Amino acid sequence: MIPAMPATAPVSRRASVAVLRFGRLAAMGAVVVLILVAGVWGSWGSAQYVMLTKGRERGTIEVTGCGTDVCSGPYTPLSHGSVARDRVVIEKSVAVRRGRTYSVVVKPGSAEVVRSGPAGVLYAWVPMGGALLLASVVVAGGLRRTRLAWVLTGAGIALLTAAFVTI
Repeated sequence: MIPAMPATAPVSRRASVAVLRFGRLAAMGAVVVLILVAGVWGSWGSAQYVMLTKGRERGTIEVTGCGTDVCSGPYTPLSHGSVARDRVVIEKSVAVRRGRTYSVVVKPGSAEVVRSGPAGVLYAWVPMGGALLLASVVVAGGLRRTRLAWVLTGAGIALLTAAFVTI
């Protein structure tokens, strides 16, 4: 004779399923946090100069030449205490073109500048936009939180679109 199956799963099985579910949520949550921290870390390298401009040298650069990685040109100061320079460098990107003038902030202790104003702020936070999009995939698939994933996706797309439009 075959013994009857129990009506409910044993307590040990339910406990192991709960532990596995918690482990999955904890691991995927840690991955999401890691992705978002990496996005902030990647963005903050330039964003700190653009967003916290008090006491920094502000001015304009007229791009006169571009190499493989950087463009350069003379720096004209706009802020008090800023000094004119014959040559400063700015990262070469789709946002920098030869012959144009851009408002910039000088990185302290160097001849390197970053774009300022709304375009500079949004461009500095582009890595965070990418991190938001990547995190949304992990949230949807690993955490199974689709609403939160859509919010992250929308924020990432909004940030990247705003940066594209302003540049």
